Amino acid sequence: MADRIKLFLAMLILAGGIGGYYYLAARPDSIRIAIVLVGCIAAALVALQSAPGRAAWGFAKESRAELRKVVWPTRKEATQVTLVVIAMVLTTAVFLWLVDVGLTAAIKALTGQGS
Repeated sequence: MADRIKLFLAMLILAGGIGGYYYLAARPDSIRIAIVLVGCIAAALVALQSAPGRAAWGFAKESRAELRKVVWPTRKEATQVTLVVIAMVLTTAVFLWLVDVGLTAAIKALTGQGS
């Protein structure tokens, strides 16, 4: 029950920040954006005090650790793969164009529109 109250409070804080943005329409945009950011940060801090918030934070930390384990391709590998993809796309496009031209010619010949 306490977690639900915390999450509800976080939503109210976030809604207050967004409402403040529209309520202060006559103020400079920098102030309005700052109010939304403060509302978002405050809502996140309140939400992180709940069990779902702590679970989400743990998931984010684990995801970041897994991202560090990724072996990224070198520039040469990325360039080679990109060129292969471009070549395959062009080959497929030419093939489909030839099929289209052939089918169009066949349909015209069958229907007598080519004469």
